[in-house]
Amino acid sequence: MKGALGFIGVFLSFLCDATYGESVLPFVHSSCGTNAPHCGDYCSICSDYSASIMDCLSFLFEHSCLFTFKNAMATLNDTDWCTWGNVRSMYSNLSFCTEEISDCLLIPWPNPLVEQTFVNIHSEFFKDCPSEELSDPPPAIVFALVITPICLIPVMVSLVVLKTKNGDGSS
Repeated sequence: MKGALGFIGVFLSFLCDATYGESVLPFVHSSCGTNAPHCGDYCSICSDYSASIMDCLSFLFEHSCLFTFKNAMATLNDTDWCTWGNVRSMYSNLSFCTEEISDCLLIPWPNPLVEQTFVNIHSEFFKDCPSEELSDPPPAIVFALVITPICLIPVMVSLVVLKTKNGDGSS
């Protein structure tokens, strides 16, 4: 019973949360991570930034990660955007950048802002790329996969009958 009441209390607290889970508290420099070389820079920007931590994260994504990604994508032709070999390193660098900044600010990664950033990137750069949908194999392959077990069943039945035909059961 206590578990059910606890669940209802947590559920109601989410319903009353007007921030939708985002922190509206200003950034505190002492709560900055130090596991990456640029953490001090990111944290000092956020401590000077007079908005919430998520707003600062969005600012850093836009002016650091996305700026670099968009400049790198501008060096390619639009047709080259759909070739994974051409964009793999840029995409990986964007992913690493968002993860590094989130880790520095001690924000879990991935988070809704990261997800929205990648959705925006895909809608801006990759919306015209053809997607490889699954399709049926050619008819010859389907025929071979279907006919093989059908032909094996009579052969296996014949082998069983031949082996048991002599009646002694020793074979």
